[in-house]
Amino acid sequence: MVKRIQHHWPQTQITWVIGKIEYQLVRLMPDVDFVVYDKKDGKAGVKRLKATLADTTFDALFVMQVALRANLVSTAIKAKQRIGFDWRRSKELHWLFTNKRVKPRINAHVLDGFMDFADAIGVPQVATPQWNIPLETEAEAWAAKQVAEIGEFAIISPAASKQERNWLPERYAGIIDHMHAKSLPVVLCGGPGELDRRTADAILSHTDQVARNYVGKTSLHQLQALIKHAKLVVAPDTGPTHMATTVGTPVIGLYAHSNPRRTGPYNDLDNVVSVYDECVQEQYNKHWERLPWGTRAKGEHLMERISLHAVIERIDRLLTD
Repeated sequence: MVKRIQHHWPQTQITWVIGKIEYQLVRLMPDVDFVVYDKKDGKAGVKRLKATLADTTFDALFVMQVALRANLVSTAIKAKQRIGFDWRRSKELHWLFTNKRVKPRINAHVLDGFMDFADAIGVPQVATPQWNIPLETEAEAWAAKQVAEIGEFAIISPAASKQERNWLPERYAGIIDHMHAKSLPVVLCGGPGELDRRTADAILSHTDQVARNYVGKTSLHQLQALIKHAKLVVAPDTGPTHMATTVGTPVIGLYAHSNPRRTGPYNDLDNVVSVYDECVQEQYNKHWERLPWGTRAKGEHLMERISLHAVIERIDRLLTD
């Protein structure tokens, strides 16, 4: 959405209030004034945000999250137009914090929902989204070195933010062995958190065919640069699925709890392996199209429904294509 505004209205001054982790990925984007806000800072963070932007009244503020916490943060920013979601997508008193709404849209992917904000101020549309996230030269060089040593490879980024959204380690090991048999080395990637490391260790206990283990060893720029070179990426509902789709690397997303039509990798929705539809049908006794958009399936073991065979079949199809 930011790139769209920059393309059509290059003189527009853009300020992006952003989380500290997300900032690490997009911080080199040109012509954007970033203001980092850490939600863990609570009221103190809101106070700093208000002080930072005290001398600015924006022509438009996009309130692009409906959570009450985000709405409260938005009160620290002065703007002539406070644009929020339409009534159908408004939650947690979102409408109280805005004075203008985007046009209604039914069952939109999150990215399309964000594009509605550019529509609201009259920015011309684009045929296809473009991300073009600039990376550090050092990160690009590091990734090129890994490619030179490994050759062609695939990436598995196995850990989501919550254990219940993770696939089974032995099944990840199964697809690693499968791709190894096809002479396609697999590297593991992930963040520095305990769940990421524990998940990687569990996978490594089931296979000795992992070419490299980069879990907790890369910056976001290094990870993105590595993803650019990968033959394909396999991951659950987590950041690297979206990072892959931004650089055109095919990604197989694994979904059970959330609807991939809403939050899946934008350019790779045909490649997802999902059991979401059957899970919500059982839990709510309704087809997903008759449920509120954004309805989540609940349960600690839903990801077990994704079979090893289904993922291998999708991998083989991608490799053949």
